[in-house]
Amino acid sequence: MVKITDVARRAGVSPSTVSYALSGKRPISEETRRRVEEAVRELGYRPHAGARALASSKSNVLALVVPLRAGIHVPVVMQFAVSVVTTARRYDHDVLLLTQEEGDDGLRRVADTALVDALIVMDVQLDDPRLPLLRSLERPSVLIGFPAEPAGLTCVDLDFRAAAEACVDHLARLGHRVVALVGSPPEVYVRRTAFAQRVVQGFTAAADRAGMSSRVHPCEVAPAAARRVAEQLLRAQPALTGVVVHNEAVLEPLVEAFEQLGLRVPGDLSVTAICPDDLAESVRVPVTSVALPTAELGTRAVELLVGKLAGTPVPGATSLRPRLTVRASTAPRTP
Repeated sequence: MVKITDVARRAGVSPSTVSYALSGKRPISEETRRRVEEAVRELGYRPHAGARALASSKSNVLALVVPLRAGIHVPVVMQFAVSVVTTARRYDHDVLLLTQEEGDDGLRRVADTALVDALIVMDVQLDDPRLPLLRSLERPSVLIGFPAEPAGLTCVDLDFRAAAEACVDHLARLGHRVVALVGSPPEVYVRRTAFAQRVVQGFTAAADRAGMSSRVHPCEVAPAAARRVAEQLLRAQPALTGVVVHNEAVLEPLVEAFEQLGLRVPGDLSVTAICPDDLAESVRVPVTSVALPTAELGTRAVELLVGKLAGTPVPGATSLRPRLTVRASTAPRTP
């Protein structure tokens, strides 16, 4: 690793002069500045984060706040994280991943230091207790998710209500009249997590609009739980022919459970989902789905944050329209 002393030796100046040339805190001659800049380029020197923070009052670090609470599907969270990190690097920023459930205390501790310049916050609840603090912070923030009252915040997310409606509308067009939503784990609903609540709202509204019989079943994250929910659904709705799944971890186990119970997909039962495309395509019967655009959401969140850091006006709300891809898991209802 190239050090500031290496740059000083190459430029023929003292390390403090290199520091002044890079920070601009003291005047130096144009000739000396030129020699320092040439040495920096030749050696590929990059000041470490602490030095940049001292020189510019900025760390070039963004915080990604995603508390790993019960019911969170970590593989999908990591897709978001990879997108945020990749995009941040394009803007010469690093990312600090904060996963502990600390509420206001954790946010304030990070925001009150020079550790990060701005925050991206995930796993947003409808009545999120972090919102008053986020509204009051001097450091900018972007939420991946929409609380019930988003005023004064910058939010970006998939329109989950419209996503659920798209799944139900697709089933309705195929003639299905009895449908069910296999949803997130119960604790996600207890927390009133925003995206899960909006999926339920969209599913119920679309089913009612189409005159369908519908039920909502939360599902724990386990293959055995998928089997139990499949059995419960068939007892409660013997005429069930359409299912919407909003629980990535149980999508494949659920399809397998229905088939073990004697229902062919899609011959007897059409299955749709809200999930990443790669997951929908990997199931033995590829699943008709609304894509969860993790890459686009992560990119948009960073771009909004970079705009705010630059003082550029950005929209308060960015809602991505759902995109439904029809695959082999759905078919017209048989008479």
